[in-house]
Amino acid sequence: MSTILLVVHVMLSLGIIGLVLLQRGKGADAGAALGGGSSASMFGARGASNFLSRTTGILAALFIINSLALAYLASKQSGPGSVTETFITEQQQPATGDIPDASVPTAPASDVPPAQ
Repeated sequence: MSTILLVVHVMLSLGIIGLVLLQRGKGADAGAALGGGSSASMFGARGASNFLSRTTGILAALFIINSLALAYLASKQSGPGSVTETFITEQQQPATGDIPDASVPTAPASDVPPAQ
């Protein structure tokens, strides 16, 4: 379930990014008012900006709802809460074959070169 929500989250974020990039700034309205040719567009002179703004708002609301759903699922998940807790848990439970032997000989003091 969380994988599906993550995919939806990415798609919503890409949609919001695309719609924001398609919108024109406030300074572009002066050019449209002086005959910029936008009155012959599919949505009319002001229809495209209203449509894009409304669609961006809807996608933003869906993005927030999806974020809350992902946060709820993450809070209900059992196990360690972060990557560092996962690492600490793995370090505390060594595998049976990885336990070092306590009888490993150390190098005698005479083999160690003197410090200079």
